[in-house]
Amino acid sequence: MTMAKIEFAVDMTCQKCTDSVRNVLTGVNGIKNIDISLEKGIVIVETNLPYSIIQEKIEQSGKKAVLKGYGDNSSAVAILGGNSGYTVDNRIMGVIRFAETPDGCLIDGTVDGLTPGEHGIHIHECGDISQGCDSVGKHFNPNNTLHGGPEDDISRRHVGDLGNIVVNNSGRATFRMIDKLVKIPDVIGRSLIITEKSDDLGRGINPESKINGNSGNRLACGIIARSSVLFQNTKRICACDGLTLWDERDKALKNKNDYSGANNNCIVF
Repeated sequence: MTMAKIEFAVDMTCQKCTDSVRNVLTGVNGIKNIDISLEKGIVIVETNLPYSIIQEKIEQSGKKAVLKGYGDNSSAVAILGGNSGYTVDNRIMGVIRFAETPDGCLIDGTVDGLTPGEHGIHIHECGDISQGCDSVGKHFNPNNTLHGGPEDDISRRHVGDLGNIVVNNSGRATFRMIDKLVKIPDVIGRSLIITEKSDDLGRGINPESKINGNSGNRLACGIIARSSVLFQNTKRICACDGLTLWDERDKALKNKNDYSGANNNCIVF
């Protein structure tokens, strides 16, 4: 699976701190390289694991971690819920990241608050959430094709057809996929949607199958915005409210019922 470099700010104050972080990451299947700078307070991990899993691993050392940069090339992020996105249920929250790689567009996300099972995930043509998920338009479909699945070729799917995510019994979906058609410059300013039901990938008999995979109501959406790659995000103070990134992180965790996936809403862009 495609490797990507992820940069975290980590609240380290001494060599013992760096040793603790390195110890929890060393030997983890799916991690290739670990680069830790105590002076800069950053940890860079080259991995094929979802970013949220790496963040949780780092915090097992007892140190706070905030994602600062994703990938070496262009990057983007969509936030569901909170002040940046929209959901029909306040329990649904998520962060989905996009990063360009030589293998295609890496899509790496964590979403909480959904019912267990499969839910459709799609890129829609508009970034207008002024009326919630009803104002984001249709699936992003620049080639004017019928709906399909992510494994279909360019003539048999929308570019925005990303298939399904799988939610576990605790209501969390953690996923990582590579898409051959999605290009980050083409999707910035559009929106990402999570649907009520699974996407049948255009294989169903319902007329909606060839339009949206018969995937039901739109449960959550967020605008896809440009995000930082490695070393681009040097902020230590959040421009939104003047808090340090650690105060901002703690505030977000408190407000989001300790949802670790959304602890970086203010500083990622």
